[in-house]
Amino acid sequence: MASKDDLNADIAAIVQIDAIPTILDVACRTTGMGFAAVARVTEDRWIACSVRDDIQFGLQPGGELKVETTICHEIRESRQPVVIDHVAEDPAFCLHATPAMYGFQSYISMPIVLPNGTFFGTLCAIDPRPARVNRPETIGMFKLFADLIAFHLDAHQRVAASEAILLNERESAELREQFIAVLGHDLRNPLASIEAGARMLLREPLNGKAKSIINLIQNSVDRMAELIGDVLDLARGRLGGGLLLERNADEPLKPVLEQVIAELCAARPDRVIETDFALADAVSCDRIRIGQLLSNLLANALTHGSPDGPVRVRASSSEGIFELSVANRGDPISTATIEKLFHPFFRTSARPNQQGLGLGLYIASEIARAHGGTLDVTSSSDETRFTFRMPVS
Repeated sequence: MASKDDLNADIAAIVQIDAIPTILDVACRTTGMGFAAVARVTEDRWIACSVRDDIQFGLQPGGELKVETTICHEIRESRQPVVIDHVAEDPAFCLHATPAMYGFQSYISMPIVLPNGTFFGTLCAIDPRPARVNRPETIGMFKLFADLIAFHLDAHQRVAASEAILLNERESAELREQFIAVLGHDLRNPLASIEAGARMLLREPLNGKAKSIINLIQNSVDRMAELIGDVLDLARGRLGGGLLLERNADEPLKPVLEQVIAELCAARPDRVIETDFALADAVSCDRIRIGQLLSNLLANALTHGSPDGPVRVRASSSEGIFELSVANRGDPISTATIEKLFHPFFRTSARPNQQGLGLGLYIASEIARAHGGTLDVTSSSDETRFTFRMPVS
Protein backbone atom coordinates (compact mmCIF):
# COMPACT_ATOMS: atom_id res chain seq x y z
CA MET A 1 0.00 0.00 0.00
CA ALA A 2 1.47 3.34 -1.08
CA SER A 3 1.98 5.89 1.70
CA LYS A 4 0.54 9.40 1.63
CA ASP A 5 3.99 10.86 1.03
CA ASP A 6 4.59 8.49 -1.89
CA LEU A 7 1.26 9.41 -3.47
CA ASN A 8 1.94 13.11 -3.05
CA ALA A 9 5.33 12.61 -4.68
CA ASP A 10 3.69 10.75 -7.60
CA ILE A 11 1.19 13.57 -8.13
CA ALA A 12 3.99 16.13 -7.97
CA ALA A 13 5.97 14.14 -10.54
CA ILE A 14 3.07 14.29 -13.00
CA VAL A 15 2.66 18.03 -12.41
CA GLN A 16 6.34 18.53 -13.27
CA ILE A 17 5.95 16.89 -16.69
CA ASP A 18 5.36 19.85 -18.98
CA ALA A 19 3.99 17.63 -21.77
CA ILE A 20 1.00 16.35 -19.76
CA PRO A 21 -1.40 19.28 -20.48
CA THR A 22 -0.59 18.99 -24.19
CA ILE A 23 -1.17 15.23 -24.10
CA LEU A 24 -4.58 15.69 -22.50
CA ASP A 25 -5.47 18.46 -24.97
CA VAL A 26 -4.51 16.32 -27.98
CA ALA A 27 -6.41 13.33 -26.54
CA CYS A 28 -9.59 15.37 -26.25
CA ARG A 29 -9.28 17.15 -29.59
CA THR A 30 -8.45 13.94 -31.48
CA THR A 31 -11.28 11.86 -30.00
CA GLY A 32 -13.84 14.61 -29.54
CA MET A 33 -14.20 13.62 -25.88
CA GLY A 34 -14.65 16.28 -23.22
CA PHE A 35 -12.71 14.88 -20.24
CA ALA A 36 -9.21 13.42 -20.02
CA ALA A 37 -6.99 12.71 -17.03
CA VAL A 38 -3.86 11.03 -15.79
CA ALA A 39 -4.77 9.04 -12.70
CA ARG A 40 -2.62 7.43 -10.02
CA VAL A 41 -4.25 4.08 -9.31
CA THR A 42 -3.35 1.83 -6.39
CA GLU A 43 -5.17 -1.07 -4.79
CA ASP A 44 -7.20 1.32 -2.64
CA ARG A 45 -6.89 4.81 -4.23
CA TRP A 46 -7.82 6.55 -7.48
CA ILE A 47 -6.35 10.05 -7.57
CA ALA A 48 -6.50 12.54 -10.44
CA CYS A 49 -2.98 13.90 -11.06
CA SER A 50 -3.75 16.12 -14.05
CA VAL A 51 -7.14 16.90 -15.62
CA ARG A 52 -8.70 18.49 -18.71
CA ASP A 53 -12.42 18.94 -18.12
CA ASP A 54 -14.64 20.49 -20.81
CA ILE A 55 -17.83 18.68 -19.68
CA GLN A 56 -17.95 19.89 -16.06
CA PHE A 57 -17.27 16.42 -14.73
CA GLY A 58 -16.18 18.22 -11.59
CA LEU A 59 -12.89 16.48 -10.85
CA GLN A 60 -9.83 18.59 -10.06
CA PRO A 61 -6.14 17.55 -9.73
CA GLY A 62 -5.79 15.83 -6.37
CA GLY A 63 -9.44 14.79 -6.40
CA GLU A 64 -10.37 11.17 -5.78
CA LEU A 65 -12.87 8.59 -6.86
CA LYS A 66 -13.57 5.39 -5.01
CA VAL A 67 -11.26 3.02 -6.80
CA GLU A 68 -13.71 0.12 -6.68
CA THR A 69 -16.25 2.22 -8.64
CA THR A 70 -13.82 2.77 -11.54
CA ILE A 71 -12.93 0.66 -14.53
CA CYS A 72 -9.30 1.64 -13.87
CA HIS A 73 -9.42 -0.72 -10.89
CA GLU A 74 -9.97 -3.59 -13.34
CA ILE A 75 -7.26 -2.25 -15.67
CA ARG A 76 -4.80 -2.25 -12.75
CA GLU A 77 -5.37 -5.97 -12.33
CA SER A 78 -5.36 -6.91 -16.02
CA ARG A 79 -2.94 -4.23 -17.29
CA GLN A 80 -4.96 -4.19 -20.50
CA PRO A 81 -6.60 -1.10 -22.03
CA VAL A 82 -10.39 -0.72 -22.08
CA VAL A 83 -11.96 1.02 -25.10
CA ILE A 84 -15.72 1.69 -25.46
CA ASP A 85 -17.33 3.56 -28.39
CA HIS A 86 -20.89 3.41 -27.06
CA VAL A 87 -21.66 1.94 -23.64
CA ALA A 88 -25.34 1.28 -24.44
CA GLU A 89 -24.33 -0.89 -27.39
CA ASP A 90 -21.33 -2.59 -25.82
CA PRO A 91 -22.18 -6.13 -24.66
CA ALA A 92 -19.43 -6.16 -22.03
CA PHE A 93 -20.22 -2.78 -20.43
CA CYS A 94 -23.86 -1.97 -21.17
CA LEU A 95 -24.85 -3.26 -17.73
CA HIS A 96 -21.64 -2.19 -15.97
CA ALA A 97 -22.20 -0.03 -12.89
CA THR A 98 -19.41 2.48 -13.55
CA PRO A 99 -20.78 4.12 -16.77
CA ALA A 100 -24.20 4.45 -15.16
CA MET A 101 -22.70 5.98 -11.98
CA TYR A 102 -20.56 8.57 -13.79
CA GLY A 103 -22.80 9.15 -16.81
CA PHE A 104 -20.48 8.45 -19.74
CA GLN A 105 -21.09 6.63 -23.02
CA SER A 106 -17.62 6.67 -24.58
CA TYR A 107 -14.52 5.66 -22.69
CA ILE A 108 -10.85 4.84 -23.26
CA SER A 109 -8.25 4.05 -20.60
CA MET A 110 -4.65 3.00 -21.20
CA PRO A 111 -2.45 1.55 -18.41
CA ILE A 112 0.74 3.48 -17.53
CA VAL A 113 3.42 0.95 -16.67
CA LEU A 114 6.93 2.08 -15.70
CA PRO A 115 9.99 0.54 -17.38
CA ASN A 116 10.65 -1.58 -14.27
CA GLY A 117 7.19 -3.14 -14.57
CA THR A 118 5.50 -1.09 -11.83
CA PHE A 119 1.89 -0.12 -12.52
CA PHE A 120 1.47 3.63 -12.02
CA GLY A 121 -2.06 4.38 -13.18
CA THR A 122 -3.99 5.22 -16.33
CA LEU A 123 -4.39 7.77 -19.09
CA CYS A 124 -8.14 7.91 -19.58
CA ALA A 125 -10.83 9.91 -21.39
CA ILE A 126 -14.64 9.92 -21.09
CA ASP A 127 -17.62 11.70 -22.63
CA PRO A 128 -21.40 11.52 -22.09
CA ARG A 129 -21.80 11.07 -25.86
CA PRO A 130 -20.68 8.12 -27.97
CA ALA A 131 -17.34 8.53 -29.79
CA ARG A 132 -15.35 6.47 -32.27
CA VAL A 133 -12.33 5.55 -30.15
CA ASN A 134 -12.01 1.84 -30.79
CA ARG A 135 -9.72 2.42 -33.75
CA PRO A 136 -6.07 1.37 -34.16
CA GLU A 137 -4.86 4.93 -34.61
CA THR A 138 -6.60 6.17 -31.46
CA ILE A 139 -5.52 3.20 -29.37
CA GLY A 140 -1.98 3.55 -30.73
CA MET A 141 -1.93 7.25 -29.85
CA PHE A 142 -3.05 6.58 -26.25
CA LYS A 143 -0.48 3.78 -25.98
CA LEU A 144 2.25 6.13 -27.19
CA PHE A 145 1.15 8.84 -24.74
CA ALA A 146 1.04 6.34 -21.84
CA ASP A 147 4.57 5.14 -22.70
CA LEU A 148 5.76 8.75 -22.91
CA ILE A 149 4.34 9.50 -19.47
CA ALA A 150 5.96 6.35 -18.07
CA PHE A 151 9.30 7.40 -19.59
CA HIS A 152 9.07 10.85 -18.00
CA LEU A 153 8.13 9.37 -14.61
CA ASP A 154 11.06 6.96 -14.75
CA ALA A 155 13.41 9.80 -15.69
CA HIS A 156 12.04 11.88 -12.81
CA GLN A 157 12.64 9.03 -10.37
CA ARG A 158 16.18 8.55 -11.66
CA VAL A 159 16.97 12.24 -11.33
CA ALA A 160 15.52 12.31 -7.81
CA ALA A 161 17.57 9.23 -6.87
CA SER A 162 20.72 10.79 -8.35
CA GLU A 163 20.14 14.01 -6.42
CA ALA A 164 19.67 12.01 -3.22
CA ILE A 165 22.91 10.13 -3.90
CA LEU A 166 24.77 13.37 -4.60
CA LEU A 167 23.42 14.90 -1.39
CA ASN A 168 24.42 11.80 0.56
CA GLU A 169 27.89 11.83 -1.02
CA ARG A 170 28.28 15.51 -0.19
CA GLU A 171 27.33 14.84 3.42
CA SER A 172 29.62 11.79 3.48
CA ALA A 173 32.47 13.85 2.05
CA GLU A 174 32.03 16.42 4.82
CA LEU A 175 31.98 13.61 7.40
CA ARG A 176 35.14 12.09 5.87
CA GLU A 177 36.91 15.43 6.05
CA GLN A 178 35.87 15.88 9.67
CA PHE A 179 36.93 12.33 10.56
CA ILE A 180 40.32 12.66 8.88
CA ALA A 181 40.80 16.07 10.52
CA VAL A 182 40.08 14.56 13.95
CA LEU A 183 42.62 11.79 13.32
CA GLY A 184 45.26 14.02 11.82
CA HIS A 185 44.95 16.98 14.18
CA ASP A 186 42.72 16.60 17.21
CA LEU A 187 44.18 13.26 18.31
CA ARG A 188 47.79 13.85 17.35
CA ASN A 189 48.08 17.23 19.07
CA PRO A 190 47.39 15.88 22.60
CA LEU A 191 49.91 13.09 21.95
CA ALA A 192 52.50 15.66 20.90
CA SER A 193 51.88 17.54 24.14
CA ILE A 194 52.30 14.37 26.19
CA GLU A 195 55.52 13.52 24.36
CA ALA A 196 56.90 17.03 24.85
CA GLY A 197 56.02 16.89 28.55
CA ALA A 198 57.77 13.53 28.93
CA ARG A 199 60.92 14.89 27.29
CA MET A 200 60.90 17.89 29.64
CA LEU A 201 60.52 15.63 32.68
CA LEU A 202 63.49 13.54 31.57
CA ARG A 203 65.68 16.64 31.81
CA GLU A 204 64.86 16.91 35.52
CA PRO A 205 66.57 14.96 38.31
CA LEU A 206 64.52 11.76 38.65
CA ASN A 207 64.90 8.49 40.45
CA GLY A 208 64.98 5.21 38.55
CA LYS A 209 61.29 4.44 39.04
CA ALA A 210 60.20 7.85 37.70
CA LYS A 211 62.42 7.48 34.64
CA SER A 212 60.97 4.02 34.00
CA ILE A 213 57.43 5.39 34.15
CA ILE A 214 58.28 8.21 31.72
CA ASN A 215 59.86 5.71 29.34
CA LEU A 216 56.63 3.70 29.45
CA ILE A 217 54.68 6.90 28.68
CA GLN A 218 56.93 7.61 25.69
CA ASN A 219 56.55 4.06 24.42
CA SER A 220 52.78 4.34 24.76
CA VAL A 221 52.82 7.66 22.90
CA ASP A 222 54.82 6.11 20.07
CA ARG A 223 52.47 3.15 19.91
CA MET A 224 49.40 5.39 19.93
CA ALA A 225 50.90 7.52 17.15
CA GLU A 226 51.38 4.38 15.05
CA LEU A 227 47.76 3.33 15.63
CA ILE A 228 46.48 6.80 14.71
CA GLY A 229 48.64 6.71 11.58
CA ASP A 230 47.20 3.33 10.61
CA VAL A 231 43.60 4.46 11.11
CA LEU A 232 44.34 7.69 9.23
CA ASP A 233 45.66 5.63 6.31
CA LEU A 234 42.55 3.46 6.51
CA ALA A 235 40.36 6.56 6.37
CA ARG A 236 42.24 7.94 3.39
CA GLY A 237 42.14 4.60 1.59
CA ARG A 238 38.51 3.68 2.26
CA LEU A 239 36.80 7.00 2.93
CA GLY A 240 38.95 9.53 1.13
CA GLY A 241 40.55 9.69 -2.29
CA GLY A 242 43.35 7.25 -1.51
CA LEU A 243 46.82 7.64 -0.05
CA LEU A 244 48.71 10.78 -1.03
CA LEU A 245 52.20 10.24 -2.42
CA GLU A 246 55.29 12.42 -2.70
CA ARG A 247 57.18 10.64 -5.47
CA ASN A 248 60.85 11.31 -6.08
CA ALA A 249 63.28 9.47 -8.37
CA ASP A 250 66.32 11.53 -7.42
CA GLU A 251 66.87 10.14 -3.91
CA PRO A 252 68.19 6.57 -3.50
CA LEU A 253 65.75 4.03 -2.10
CA LYS A 254 68.28 1.58 -0.66
CA PRO A 255 69.07 3.62 2.51
CA VAL A 256 65.38 3.69 3.38
CA LEU A 257 65.08 -0.08 3.06
CA GLU A 258 68.25 -0.59 5.11
CA GLN A 259 66.96 1.71 7.86
CA VAL A 260 63.69 -0.24 8.12
CA ILE A 261 65.57 -3.52 8.40
CA ALA A 262 67.96 -2.08 10.99
CA GLU A 263 65.04 -0.91 13.14
CA LEU A 264 63.33 -4.30 13.06
CA CYS A 265 66.61 -6.10 13.70
CA ALA A 266 67.04 -3.96 16.80
CA ALA A 267 63.48 -4.72 17.90
CA ARG A 268 63.85 -8.46 17.21
CA PRO A 269 67.50 -9.36 17.92
CA ASP A 270 66.50 -13.03 18.17
CA ARG A 271 65.60 -13.20 14.47
CA VAL A 272 67.77 -13.36 11.35
CA ILE A 273 66.92 -11.07 8.43
CA GLU A 274 68.79 -11.73 5.17
CA THR A 275 68.87 -9.06 2.45
CA ASP A 276 69.64 -9.03 -1.25
CA PHE A 277 69.44 -5.59 -2.91
CA ALA A 278 70.12 -5.01 -6.62
CA LEU A 279 68.78 -1.54 -7.35
CA ALA A 280 70.25 -0.72 -10.73
CA ASP A 281 67.52 1.70 -11.92
CA ALA A 282 66.27 4.79 -10.09
CA VAL A 283 62.79 4.30 -8.68
CA SER A 284 60.17 7.05 -8.78
CA CYS A 285 58.28 6.47 -5.56
CA ASP A 286 57.30 7.86 -2.20
CA ARG A 287 60.31 6.61 -0.24
CA ILE A 288 58.57 6.97 3.15
CA ARG A 289 55.57 4.97 1.94
CA ILE A 290 57.76 2.23 0.43
CA GLY A 291 59.60 2.05 3.75
CA GLN A 292 56.22 1.72 5.49
CA LEU A 293 55.21 -1.07 3.08
CA LEU A 294 58.43 -2.98 3.80
CA SER A 295 58.07 -2.41 7.55
CA ASN A 296 54.53 -3.83 7.52
CA LEU A 297 55.50 -6.86 5.44
CA LEU A 298 58.62 -7.54 7.48
CA ALA A 299 56.79 -7.16 10.81
CA ASN A 300 54.15 -9.58 9.53
CA ALA A 301 56.82 -12.11 8.53
CA LEU A 302 58.59 -11.84 11.90
CA THR A 303 55.29 -12.29 13.74
CA HIS A 304 53.85 -15.19 11.77
CA GLY A 305 56.93 -16.89 10.29
CA SER A 306 58.80 -19.75 11.84
CA PRO A 307 61.31 -18.47 14.44
CA ASP A 308 63.80 -21.12 13.36
CA GLY A 309 64.35 -19.78 9.84
CA PRO A 310 65.53 -16.44 8.46
CA VAL A 311 63.32 -13.82 6.86
CA ARG A 312 64.60 -12.96 3.37
CA VAL A 313 64.16 -9.48 1.89
CA ARG A 314 64.95 -8.93 -1.76
CA ALA A 315 64.74 -5.70 -3.78
CA SER A 316 65.62 -5.14 -7.42
CA SER A 317 65.01 -2.57 -10.13
CA SER A 318 65.66 -3.50 -13.73
CA GLU A 319 63.93 -3.49 -17.11
CA GLY A 320 61.52 -0.83 -15.89
CA ILE A 321 60.18 -2.81 -12.90
CA PHE A 322 60.86 -2.40 -9.20
CA GLU A 323 60.30 -5.55 -7.17
CA LEU A 324 60.38 -5.95 -3.40
CA SER A 325 59.70 -9.27 -1.70
CA VAL A 326 59.63 -10.60 1.86
CA ALA A 327 59.74 -14.36 2.42
CA ASN A 328 59.69 -16.57 5.50
CA ARG A 329 59.27 -20.19 6.43
CA GLY A 330 56.29 -21.41 8.39
CA ASP A 331 52.89 -23.01 8.07
CA PRO A 332 51.35 -22.38 4.65
CA ILE A 333 48.47 -19.92 4.42
CA SER A 334 45.22 -21.42 3.18
CA THR A 335 43.57 -20.16 0.01
CA ALA A 336 40.54 -18.95 1.98
CA THR A 337 42.81 -16.91 4.27
CA ILE A 338 44.81 -15.45 1.37
CA GLU A 339 41.57 -14.06 -0.09
CA LYS A 340 41.07 -12.01 3.10
CA LEU A 341 44.67 -11.11 3.96
CA PHE A 342 44.52 -7.60 2.54
CA HIS A 343 41.16 -6.75 4.11
CA PRO A 344 41.25 -4.17 6.93
CA PHE A 345 41.12 -5.51 10.48
CA PHE A 346 41.74 -9.08 9.31
CA ARG A 347 44.03 -11.28 11.39
CA THR A 348 45.10 -14.84 10.72
CA SER A 349 45.10 -15.44 14.48
CA ALA A 350 44.05 -13.62 17.61
CA ARG A 351 46.40 -13.81 20.53
CA PRO A 352 45.70 -12.04 23.83
CA ASN A 353 48.94 -10.03 23.61
CA GLN A 354 48.71 -9.28 19.89
CA GLN A 355 49.16 -5.60 19.15
CA GLY A 356 47.81 -3.54 16.28
CA LEU A 357 44.49 -3.28 14.54
CA GLY A 358 45.09 -5.77 11.75
CA LEU A 359 45.69 -2.96 9.23
CA GLY A 360 49.32 -3.62 8.28
CA LEU A 361 48.74 -5.73 5.16
CA TYR A 362 45.76 -3.62 4.10
CA ILE A 363 47.86 -0.44 4.26
CA ALA A 364 50.68 -2.20 2.39
CA SER A 365 48.25 -3.12 -0.39
CA GLU A 366 46.96 0.48 -0.51
CA ILE A 367 50.53 1.79 -0.82
CA ALA A 368 51.10 -0.65 -3.68
CA ARG A 369 47.88 0.45 -5.39
CA ALA A 370 48.70 4.14 -4.96
CA HIS A 371 52.01 3.52 -6.77
CA GLY A 372 50.22 1.79 -9.64
CA GLY A 373 51.68 -1.53 -8.54
CA THR A 374 50.54 -4.87 -7.17
CA LEU A 375 51.04 -6.77 -3.95
CA ASP A 376 50.71 -10.54 -4.22
CA VAL A 377 51.26 -13.47 -1.89
CA THR A 378 52.18 -17.08 -2.53
CA SER A 379 52.34 -19.68 0.22
CA SER A 380 53.47 -23.29 0.35
CA SER A 381 55.08 -25.65 2.82
CA ASP A 382 58.47 -24.27 1.70
CA GLU A 383 57.83 -20.55 2.17
CA THR A 384 55.35 -17.70 2.25
CA ARG A 385 56.34 -14.77 0.03
CA PHE A 386 54.80 -11.31 -0.35
CA THR A 387 55.89 -9.58 -3.56
CA PHE A 388 55.38 -5.92 -4.48
CA ARG A 389 55.90 -4.86 -8.10
CA MET A 390 55.60 -1.43 -9.70
CA PRO A 391 56.97 0.50 -12.70
CA VAL A 392 60.17 2.36 -11.83
CA SER A 393 58.84 5.57 -13.40
